[in-house]
Amino acid sequence: MTVPFTTQSLQDALTAKLALNFGTEPGEATDQEMLKACALVLRDVMALRGVQTAKETKKEQKKQVHYLSLEFLMGRSLMKNAYNLGVLPELKEALGNLGFKSGDLFELEPDAGLGNGGLGRLAACYLDSMTTLDIPATGYSICYELGIFKQKIVEGQQVELPDDWKGVGSAWLLPKPDEAQAVHFGGTLREFWHDGHLHIVNENSTTVLAVPCDMVVAGYDTDHVNTLRLWDARSTRPVDMALFSRGEYLKASEDEAMAETIAKVLYPEDNHYEGKSLRLKQQYFFVSATVQSIVTKHLETYGTLKNFHEKNVIQINDTHPALVIPELMRIFMDEAGMNWDEAWDITSRSVAYTNHTVLSEALERWPQQLVETLLPRVWQIIQEIARRWQEKVENFFHDPSVTEKMAIVWGGEVRMANLCVAGGLSVNGVSGLHSEILKKDVFKNSYAMEPWKFTNVTNGIDHRRWLSEINPGLDGLVRDLAGGDDYLLHPQALKKLDAYADDAAVLKRLDEIKWQNKVKFADYARKAQGVTLDPNAIFDVQVKRLHEYKRQLLNVLHIITLYQQLQDDPNCITRPHTFLFGAKAAPGYAVAKRIIHLINSLADDISHDPRCRGKLQVVFLENYRVSLAEHLMPASEVSQQISTAGKEASGTGNMKFMMNGALTVGTLDGANVEMHDVLGDENMFLFGLHADQAATLKREGYVPQRYISHDPQMERCLNALRKGFRDGVSYEDLYQRLISQDEYLLLADYRAYCDAERRMAGTYENRETWNRMSLHNIARSGIFAADRAVAEYADNIWDVPHR
Repeated sequence: MTVPFTTQSLQDALTAKLALNFGTEPGEATDQEMLKACALVLRDVMALRGVQTAKETKKEQKKQVHYLSLEFLMGRSLMKNAYNLGVLPELKEALGNLGFKSGDLFELEPDAGLGNGGLGRLAACYLDSMTTLDIPATGYSICYELGIFKQKIVEGQQVELPDDWKGVGSAWLLPKPDEAQAVHFGGTLREFWHDGHLHIVNENSTTVLAVPCDMVVAGYDTDHVNTLRLWDARSTRPVDMALFSRGEYLKASEDEAMAETIAKVLYPEDNHYEGKSLRLKQQYFFVSATVQSIVTKHLETYGTLKNFHEKNVIQINDTHPALVIPELMRIFMDEAGMNWDEAWDITSRSVAYTNHTVLSEALERWPQQLVETLLPRVWQIIQEIARRWQEKVENFFHDPSVTEKMAIVWGGEVRMANLCVAGGLSVNGVSGLHSEILKKDVFKNSYAMEPWKFTNVTNGIDHRRWLSEINPGLDGLVRDLAGGDDYLLHPQALKKLDAYADDAAVLKRLDEIKWQNKVKFADYARKAQGVTLDPNAIFDVQVKRLHEYKRQLLNVLHIITLYQQLQDDPNCITRPHTFLFGAKAAPGYAVAKRIIHLINSLADDISHDPRCRGKLQVVFLENYRVSLAEHLMPASEVSQQISTAGKEASGTGNMKFMMNGALTVGTLDGANVEMHDVLGDENMFLFGLHADQAATLKREGYVPQRYISHDPQMERCLNALRKGFRDGVSYEDLYQRLISQDEYLLLADYRAYCDAERRMAGTYENRETWNRMSLHNIARSGIFAADRAVAEYADNIWDVPHR
């Protein structure tokens, strides 16, 4: 790879950019102006390389990957792009020479929070790996004006504030108005015959313009550049000047406002009709614009769509982009004149589906009436896909109960997961356990009928970002032990660290690196949130979306128990223990919000109890996001991965913790299973029911009260919820939920979890044993790199070559 800048040439470029774009010079520029100048300078380099990449892709007629995801949680881009371009040290030096502190500047950049959590972060990691592996690829999503909300904790409760990331973030975007696409909603269909073909025209529809804003993505150690295409929504109708002139300003801009609502906010709550309608509009908007864009570019190169599947593969990230299947059919039939069979053959060989969840509420189902009204032509096509699929199912199984489960349209609903399975060339889960559950449970009948479609690709993380970039101390140790920077492109080189498991000097150095990272994070937490953390304490961390199946509440129950033990015996805790939580609850998820309130109530009690001083602490980290995770992961020592077995598809936070040397307290769920495969019992703290045991317990009749009656400590802990806390808040509702339904088996796993935490705390006191376990975790984490996952997609699903 050619490195684009020296320190001096970078200084010159930044000075020129400040003058040309902001009319200022380094001595007068604000931090915001310099931040934008940095972004624009790097963007220019990547854009030039992007032109060259596109030229080579077209000339060599390479097969292209199109990765569709309603979420891309990109986080901050400046440091990442500088790192990938090989100019991060030069950028830091250039900024220093120009009178700016690079650390302060990097912290100013807002996160591009265009996602809710793991799904969007995975998409971002995969885009980095696809680029690094020289795979011609484009990511597609919506250019949300507001990303995931900023979380503020007020009186212990979550308050959502708008997250306007575009102020500085727009510097990374390249608008392409000439490549805008028209997307149609509603209207009526008119059919007529011409030239022996049935033609269908949608009349009186509402048209929204999709305008692409491209974010260029640099790979590591390569000149190859890929693109994240974010679609912005614009009205096609001009402002009604007659209304405007009469002073009816709002009515004059009605169409414009309606169109722009589509790209206003990361998809809305869909627990009411308007929310459902807007979310379905968002999904079709980005899918239709994307398919039109792909088809247009394909025709420019090949002049025909008959080879579309040979030159394109569309990967849909969960069910959100499922409408790509009927939309491709619409374009192939209505615009290219293909018959059904030809269009279906090409479509079903072009689309692959990644399932990310076994939770029934996340397998999207849309009201039939909504689809019919909003997307009349797409609805017709879905009906025909559903009819043919149902016929196929009936001929194979001859069982009405199976037909009902596998149907695409049934009971007034359109089932998007079944549509994906019917129309895709491949269906993959995201961990070994998850993929087995898909085959044996969620899609067992589809698997019986078409077993060749089903495969597994265990998730992975961008190890360059989540180890090398954010943890320079550990990166230095890895380079010393594993032979330089080879691991950055060959993550399995981390395995070389295993050879040093009995080297006392290496273990001591690892301990020192973790200590320094804890000191650094304590400083960050003090500045960012005003909390004081003791680096001598165990940093015991659970950060992820707040959902009942992830069982943050189980963590809280254990802390209450620990607190009660401390009240009985002030000497029962010899090592300070700090529990760190970070989580956002979906705005409409009332129970999740109550659990956040509970964590903060408990934290408040403990912080005001003198018996806990220097022994026990609970901290809720406000507004958990990618950039906060980058500070936290290197300092974490215990990784809480305690979901109910069989519920977490994979997890990727578990991989980031492992790679940074934290030890897992966890269930055998998701990718924890594969972590256990490489670590064994001796290098993690496993507890709880296995997936099959959890399923059996629920099937045979789970009674929470039985566990309570046999465990006085559990009963006392639960009573604390009813009694409430010093802030005057009682959690009777959560108590009743646990004793009456406990859907995620917290009480069944409570005792085993408390025991696992006790084992962990005991092991922590033996620093040599702990550091050896930590080293093994780092050494064996290479398999969880996104490069490995993307290479598996490329080899087994996409059929594209890679570096």
